[in-house]
Amino acid sequence: MLSFDLKKEYYEALVQKDPCYDGIFYVGVKTTGIFCRSVCPARKPKFDHCEFYASIEEAVLAGFRPCKRCQPLSCPNELPEIVRNLLQAVDKFPERRWKEKDFRELSTNAVQASRLFKKRFGMTFVAYARARRMGVALKQIKDNALVIDAQIDSGYDSGSGFRDAFSKIMGSPPAKSSEIKVLKANWIDTPLGPMLGIADEESLYLLEFVNRRGLEKEIEVLRQKTNSAIIPGKTVPICSIEEELSQYFEGTLKCFQTPIQLIGSFFQKTVWLELKKIPIGETRSYSDLAKLCGKPFAARAVGRVNGMNQFAIIIPCHRVIGANGDLSGYGGGKARKRWLLAHENRYNKK
Repeated sequence: MLSFDLKKEYYEALVQKDPCYDGIFYVGVKTTGIFCRSVCPARKPKFDHCEFYASIEEAVLAGFRPCKRCQPLSCPNELPEIVRNLLQAVDKFPERRWKEKDFRELSTNAVQASRLFKKRFGMTFVAYARARRMGVALKQIKDNALVIDAQIDSGYDSGSGFRDAFSKIMGSPPAKSSEIKVLKANWIDTPLGPMLGIADEESLYLLEFVNRRGLEKEIEVLRQKTNSAIIPGKTVPICSIEEELSQYFEGTLKCFQTPIQLIGSFFQKTVWLELKKIPIGETRSYSDLAKLCGKPFAARAVGRVNGMNQFAIIIPCHRVIGANGDLSGYGGGKARKRWLLAHENRYNKK
């Protein structure tokens, strides 16, 4: 039974169409007999006309039918077919300079492609395709190809245009590309909303919900600390964590094995490693964690480091709560923290 305060919280999320709550709850509208996702674009019902459910099954058993606008029976974060086709085309022909006829062959156009990519990934399709071309160019240069060859293969007639585009995306001109580390970033769908994974061919460097506060700054700091170019793409660790996340949300995985690269001070790494030791289905207070780190009077400092964690779910900072049991802060949103803890309690008892 949901408390009145929680119902009010869910209703506010519904009114704001807050993506942090997508998959957390479903709302049944008593006056229409339909149920919706938290991000439904339809006109909002009055609070008194709403019933809130933790799952689709509960809403259906209560007699509500799915909304045709937000389609709660489909995967909340499923990629539209047009986006899937564009991604596959870029993977197949990363050096292509896209023209209108290329879009027509995929039954779309440049405007629609840009709008869908901006909504989904926070960047236009042209920006995505350009980043992929630059990634190919960087690989060529690292493989000892001439800069002029990489320029031509990337579709640039002008050397200055190529250098400007390369520097804007990679952070360094092509002549210095041998000094650049390449990290690849990929979108990972989960029941709690999309996540962003960044990795090289050996380790994961970041895993965050895409609407986490300050994510852009996190990525920029990571790029600077690693002297890296971050381009779209997949690596073995990204494929690994995608599979492990699927198992985690199904309730069949309790320990992540994908290798991660911790970047921080000795104290920060100590805190993060202690976080990893918190068993699934259990929680710790900030003061508990400080004692485990050998710093019993540094609960506040431990809290700050907890908030700097760049590996959501893998390093379970969501398992740290206030001394009074309050959920306290969580970069991915308090609703997600509540859901994750409930989820882990459920399948830890099986």
